[in-house]
Amino acid sequence: MKTLKTSLCAGLLMAACALSAVAQESKIGYLISQRIVTESSPAKAATAKLEQDFSKRQKDLVDGQTSLKAFSDKFERDAPTMAEGQRASKQKEFAEMNRDFQRRQREFQEDLSIRRNEELQIVFDKATRAVKQIAEAEKFDLILQVEGPGVVAYTNNKLDITDKVLKILNAGAK
Repeated sequence: MKTLKTSLCAGLLMAACALSAVAQESKIGYLISQRIVTESSPAKAATAKLEQDFSKRQKDLVDGQTSLKAFSDKFERDAPTMAEGQRASKQKEFAEMNRDFQRRQREFQEDLSIRRNEELQIVFDKATRAVKQIAEAEKFDLILQVEGPGVVAYTNNKLDITDKVLKILNAGAK
């Protein structure tokens, strides 16, 4: 039994040494995807395009919300002096206006979300090509994509290739 434990420990030690040797020969890097979305020229251009494309609908929603609030305020003010039938009719009208507004708002959010995802996918496709270019040029064995700087407990900053990817993306956007 003692020989089995000794053999297992020796085997584990040899495996750990082998992994350490492989890791020392490998070149590993990482990319912070959050920075690509916030700092790259293609992402900024996509955001500006979305704002331009959706600004009219957003203004219409703001105007609709203002109209709904004005209708509600007027109803609250006038309700005590209205006949029961007129009050019920105004409540029904308000409910229909509110449903229509909620539907338009939901459609706006869905359309915006779909378009934002499409635009970000284009940015990430460009970033993937840039990562591949860097990996091949600098002979990386592995490049990890992390969501943000707080995801990794510790790393040497020389492993971060985000600035290199941003440089390629920003150069291609001009």
